[in-house]
Amino acid sequence: MGCGCNYSSTNTGGIQKSRSFLTREEKVELLKEYWNDLEREVKGVSERIKELETS
Repeated sequence: MGCGCNYSSTNTGGIQKSRSFLTREEKVELLKEYWNDLEREVKGVSERIKELETS
C-alpha cells in the first residue's frame, strides 16, 4: 500500500495504515521492513539449500 511494494508489515508492530496516502517517511519505513523480510527469506532459503545438499 502506498510504497509501490504491496507491503504492509504487522509482524513486528510495524506500520499498517488505513488511509490512502503515506508520507515519504512512512514509505521509506515500509520499504526497509520489506527489505529486511526479504533478507531473512534469502537466509532461510540458503540454509535450506545447504541442508538438502548435505543430506
